[in-house]
Amino acid sequence: MIAPFKTLLSNAPVHPLGASARVLLSSVFGPYAQDDAFGSRAINPMELYHNQVTRAQGPFSLRMFHRSWGLMMIQKNISAPCTLLDFPTLEDFKRELSANHYDIVGISSIIVNVGKVREMCRVVRELSPHSQIVVGGHVAAIPGIERMVDADHIVRGEGIAWMRTYLGEDPAAPIKHPAIQSGFGTRMMGIPAPRRKSTSAATIIPSVGCPLGCNFCTTSAFFGGKGKFLNFFETGDELFAVMEQMERELECQCFFVMDENFLLHRARCIRLLELMREKNKSWELYVFSSANAIKKYTMEELVSLGVSWVWMGLESPHSQYAKLNGTDTLALTKELRAHGIRVLGSSIVGLEHHTPENIAEEMAHAVAHNTDFHQFMLYTPVPGTPLYQQMKDEQRLVDVDLADIHGQYQFNFQHAAIAREDSQRYLDGAFQLDFETNGPSFYRICRTMLEGWRRHRSHPEERVQKRFAREALTLRTIYSGALWAMERSLRTQNPRIAAEIRKLRTEIAQECGGVVSRLSGWLLGPVVLWSTRREERRLAEGFPYEPPVFLERSNWPDANAQAYCRASSASTTSRSSSSTSLESGANAA
Repeated sequence: MIAPFKTLLSNAPVHPLGASARVLLSSVFGPYAQDDAFGSRAINPMELYHNQVTRAQGPFSLRMFHRSWGLMMIQKNISAPCTLLDFPTLEDFKRELSANHYDIVGISSIIVNVGKVREMCRVVRELSPHSQIVVGGHVAAIPGIERMVDADHIVRGEGIAWMRTYLGEDPAAPIKHPAIQSGFGTRMMGIPAPRRKSTSAATIIPSVGCPLGCNFCTTSAFFGGKGKFLNFFETGDELFAVMEQMERELECQCFFVMDENFLLHRARCIRLLELMREKNKSWELYVFSSANAIKKYTMEELVSLGVSWVWMGLESPHSQYAKLNGTDTLALTKELRAHGIRVLGSSIVGLEHHTPENIAEEMAHAVAHNTDFHQFMLYTPVPGTPLYQQMKDEQRLVDVDLADIHGQYQFNFQHAAIAREDSQRYLDGAFQLDFETNGPSFYRICRTMLEGWRRHRSHPEERVQKRFAREALTLRTIYSGALWAMERSLRTQNPRIAAEIRKLRTEIAQECGGVVSRLSGWLLGPVVLWSTRREERRLAEGFPYEPPVFLERSNWPDANAQAYCRASSASTTSRSSSSTSLESGANAA
C-alpha cells in the first residue's frame, strides 16, 4: 500500500547536485543514559529491553543496544556518497562535519531527543553552512517542529523514497536490505554475550506502519494511520530471498522481524513457510503480532514457520482494541509457551477505565499471563497520534518537557481518576509485581525452551528438530551455569523462585543431558555468581551503559576511507572493527 505517501513525494524537492551530493546521516549524539539539558534521561536509556521490559530485574535484566535501522536502510538504498554516523558524541559529529564536505546532513530522532536535534542543526549551520539539513524520524511528528529546529526539510513517514526523490533517483526502485545484526553489546548478570555471527539474529524489515491503528500507536500514526502500511517485500518469495541473503552474509539462522503485525499477512507467511520447507531451512523468527492474527494459525503452522518468540499486545482485559478481538489471552499465552514459543506481553498502565480501586486487579491479571517478558507502558498521548489530538481537543494535555514523554515516567495528560504523581508508582509497581511473582525473564525463557524441546524434539520435520536441538544444547551448557548462579543469588531475596529455578535445573539435566548440565553448573556457575554480585554493586552505584560509535561509508570516492566501531568515552562495550557496508523502535536515538 503506497498510496499514503504519494502526496508527500509529489511535493518533495530535488537537490541541485542530485546523486552527486555528499550525504551525512546521523543519529542524535550521546551520552544517553544520564540526565542532561538536551533531553537524555537516566530513566530512559538507549536499551529497549532494560528500558521498557526488564527494568526491575536488577543484574538479571537483559541489556543490549540496537542500531538505527532506518538510517541503515536509507544508506543502503541511495547511490550518493554517504556516511552513516551512529551514536556519535557531539565532538564526533563536529569532527566529521569539519573533516569532510557534505551537501546534505540528515538527522533522525525520536520525540524525546528534539533538544539534541536542535543543537545538531545549530552545529551544522555553524560548521557547514552550505549543507541542506533534513530531519526525519518520529521527531517530525511534533506539531510545530519547523519552529523548534533550524532544518531545511522535515520528513514525515517513510524516508527511503523521500531521500531517493531528493537525490533525483527512482523512489519506486526495489528495496535493498542491509545486513543488520539485531542487537549488540548484549549482556546479562554482568557477562557479555559472545560476539559470534552464528549466535546473532539478523534484523529483517518487511514493512513499516500498522493497519490496526491503535489510538496510542506512534508507528501507525507516523506511517499513515489506521489501515495504512507500506510493504517493502510484498510476497513470501521476496522475503525469503532477503532472509537467504542475510543468512549468507551474517551466517545466521535467526531473524528479528521488525514488522508491527507480521502474522497478519498470512498469505506471505504461508508462502514463506512453503519455501522454508522446500529449501530445508531451520530458521528461527522473532515476530510482533496481535492476538487475533496469531489465532489465524495453528500451533503446528507457527512452529513449522520457526516462530520462537512473539511480542503480543495484551493491553487490558477491558480494553476495546480490535487486535484482542475477544481472544482469551491467558489461554493463548499458555498454549504458545507450551510449544516453546517465548512470549513478550505488553500491558498499558493508566487506561481511561483504570482507577485506584481497579488498577491492582488489572496489573495482577497482566502478571497472571506468566509471559517470558512483560512490557509495561503508561497510557501516553504522544504527539502525532489520534490519542494526542483527542487529549488536546479535550484540553487534558499537561505542559511537560518533550524529553519526558516516553511512557516510563509520568502521565503527560490529566487522567480522570489517577493523579499524575501516582502514575509512576503504579507503573513501577507493575514491573516489581511481575518480577517478584514470575522471577527473572532469563529463567522464564529457559523454562519455555525446555517445554519446546520436550514437545518437538521428535517433530516429523528434521529441520524443526534441528532448531529445538540448538536450543537444548544452549540449555545444558551456558544457560545451566547461569541458572545455577541465579538460583543461589535469589535464595534470600525470593526463596520461592529460587526453588523453582532449582527444579528447572533438575529437569534440564534429566531431559537434555545430565553430565554436561551439572558440569556447566559447577564450573560456570560460580563465575556467573561472582559477576552477578559485581554487576549488582555497579548498578547500585548508577553505572551507565552506552553504545559504541559507528562510522560507515558507502559509495565513497576513497575506497580506503575510514570505517569503524569504537567505544565512546562513556561506553562500556568493547572495541571492534567494522566494515564499510529512520530509526527503529521506541527507544532508538
